[in-house]
Amino acid sequence: MNKKSKIILASIAGLFLVIGTVVYIKFFTDNTTFSKNELFVKIPTGSKFEDVQKIVTPYIKNANGFNLMASLRSYEKNVKPGRFLLKKGMGNYALIASLRKNVPVKIAFNNQERLENVAQRIGSEIEADSLHLMISFCDSIFLKKNGFTTENVIAMFIPNSYQFYWNTSADKFRDKMLEEYRKFWNKDRLTKAEKLGMTPEQVITLASIVHKESVKLDERPRVAGAYLNRLKLGMPLQGDPTIIYALKLRDNNFNQVIKRVLYGDLRINSPYNTYINLGLPPGPIAQPDISAIDAVLNPEKHDFIYFCASVEKFGYHEFATTFEQHQVNAKKYAAWLNTTGTKR
Repeated sequence: MNKKSKIILASIAGLFLVIGTVVYIKFFTDNTTFSKNELFVKIPTGSKFEDVQKIVTPYIKNANGFNLMASLRSYEKNVKPGRFLLKKGMGNYALIASLRKNVPVKIAFNNQERLENVAQRIGSEIEADSLHLMISFCDSIFLKKNGFTTENVIAMFIPNSYQFYWNTSADKFRDKMLEEYRKFWNKDRLTKAEKLGMTPEQVITLASIVHKESVKLDERPRVAGAYLNRLKLGMPLQGDPTIIYALKLRDNNFNQVIKRVLYGDLRINSPYNTYINLGLPPGPIAQPDISAIDAVLNPEKHDFIYFCASVEKFGYHEFATTFEQHQVNAKKYAAWLNTTGTKR
């Protein structure tokens, strides 16, 4: 090889080196500006590449390199909605790759008292807002098809942890919850509900009262047993938690704290007043834990009909088989409330 050829080859090699260096710098070196190790960006449904540019601009140093990579990798015309993880130090190649990997949101909810609260909780985690979620939850065709009412459809949302893509629509979220609900009501649980003469929605309605009545998991089967005994005898449930729910519903204020149910409260005109109405209320008064649902399905067998909060074992209750025994326990509890100054 002559000298001239060597010079040409060296020049070509040098050119490739320069081009390679430029490509590496433009595509693979750090193009992020944020100080956190990682952050999420959300690309709304229907977004175009121009929208993505506006969303990511605050987090990248050089937009030209990012735009070029988006063009080379055909991202411009294939924008995906969702929630995407960006990591500190990413180059343009990695940034575009990340914008194609939709990262699910982990959603947990429990003990929400109203359907509106469920919608607000979910609406804070996914793209669909609480209004669209409520419209979907209360869709008359959906309710009729699946045997729900606006009062009891909250029973469909079994408290647990779930994974959803951020861009999940209201209807898709609702339909997934129905699927999870049906999975929860397996053959074993359905059989137990049938033996009680109750539908799944009725079981959850009673479980919501049991849940509110006792925070002690080991006591819930006993509380459930007492309520079931009342139903068998044709007695009113007389559940104080239902009175509290009725008061909150009447006042349209579910933020108020009611620690004491007064005698006057027992006359409130409400379908949720289980002192004056026989049977179960129209629907759950909250989302019960799974432990409360299973407590109703697996109640403790006993003869107790009455119970009230214990002043000796806080968090637990004193149970009685006769009204006379119950009166003694109730007076003891009322006296304790008076000493604490609890009026409401």
